[in-house]
Amino acid sequence: MSTSSVTRGAVLLAEGDRLVVTRYAGLADAASGEPSSARTRFQIASISKNMTATAVLLLAGRGALDVTDPVDRWVPGCPPAWRSITLHHLLTHTSGLGHWEDHPGVDLAAPADPDDLVAAFAAVPPLFAPGTAWRYSSPGYVLLARAVERAADRPYREFLAEEVFAPHGMTGSFAGSGAGHDDVAVGHSGDRPVPSWDLDTVSMGTGDVWCTAGDLLAWLDGWRDARLLDPALLARMTTAHAPTGSAATGYGYGCFVGPLAGERAVHHSGHNAGFKAFAAWLPDSGRRLVLLTNDDEYPVDSAGMERLLTTD
Repeated sequence: MSTSSVTRGAVLLAEGDRLVVTRYAGLADAASGEPSSARTRFQIASISKNMTATAVLLLAGRGALDVTDPVDRWVPGCPPAWRSITLHHLLTHTSGLGHWEDHPGVDLAAPADPDDLVAAFAAVPPLFAPGTAWRYSSPGYVLLARAVERAADRPYREFLAEEVFAPHGMTGSFAGSGAGHDDVAVGHSGDRPVPSWDLDTVSMGTGDVWCTAGDLLAWLDGWRDARLLDPALLARMTTAHAPTGSAATGYGYGCFVGPLAGERAVHHSGHNAGFKAFAAWLPDSGRRLVLLTNDDEYPVDSAGMERLLTTD
């Protein structure tokens, strides 16, 4: 796989301060004929968890919350079974809460009342005691976004815009529904346009961010330069706190930590209806890779991303 195989979307590869690959391909919107470009904003799906974890750590650094706080301190309506779950457990996917397939009552495409959504999560008992196992949980990150709103006393998307995106110069990025925004890609499955999931409530904090490729590269540059989080907080985020069951790969706060193309890497993939994404920072070589596509049939996996890193 090379960048030439990306037929709808964007690929950027940087080494040090130099862009070595820049590719935009296909249509951002087949109906209008608008091509993908540096202005196009794609859903980055679960890479949004990078930003959620950063928001939690920023507030922790200010003393507004602590990652050892129980979730029921910040999220109303938590059931008794969640009393021993902390923000750290949610950040590392060790809470015992399940992923979307464990919550068949949740419609990813339909708006939901925030409290009703928490109740739907609570209707499914935890899969294990907190801290005893690892299970990827997008619902856990929805709860983290709710905690950020309470601790920051402002809407989550506003906190991201003002405290996370602005310091990185990410002027093309936003969280929530794409309605009313210009230059947003339309999601596809192959050649078929598909409706978006709800990004205002159901995917808040877990898959709600839109970015241009350049903005997502700026995000990785911010890790490299410790631009937003101080070195201690960044180290906390990018330390593997929990094994994932995949060889040599652990989970930090909102990111996977493990080898990629023979190097230490901090990375995350994403998959929403109509979109896939991948972002990686390889600190030893200084390389950063961004792939965004509005075709959810495009294969995004570690093996494919390694080929992008080694063949371009």
